[in-house]
Amino acid sequence: MSDFLINPNKFPAPVISNKPAEVKPAQTQAGPKFGDMLSDAIQEVNQLQQQASTETEKLMTGEVKDIHTAMIALQKADVSFQMMMQVRNKLVNAYQEIMKMTV
Repeated sequence: MSDFLINPNKFPAPVISNKPAEVKPAQTQAGPKFGDMLSDAIQEVNQLQQQASTETEKLMTGEVKDIHTAMIALQKADVSFQMMMQVRNKLVNAYQEIMKMTV
């Protein structure tokens, strides 16, 4: 067995070291916060609902004879409300999926 010699290999130092000075935090771009975006969207839907209500009121009192403007305002309010409800449903579903996860 003395015929087999094992030459020791010298491995280089690791390329990545765990020194805190070398760790750089990830740079993030400051953008609008998710909560602020949601709040703005809800306010916009509310504003469209109020405009539709105002246009309907004007049509009912005879202030305005143009039914098209009232119908367009109503449709804008309806579509924006439906979209808001779909976003809410997606958020609730995502929350429920996260709560089902085991840690």
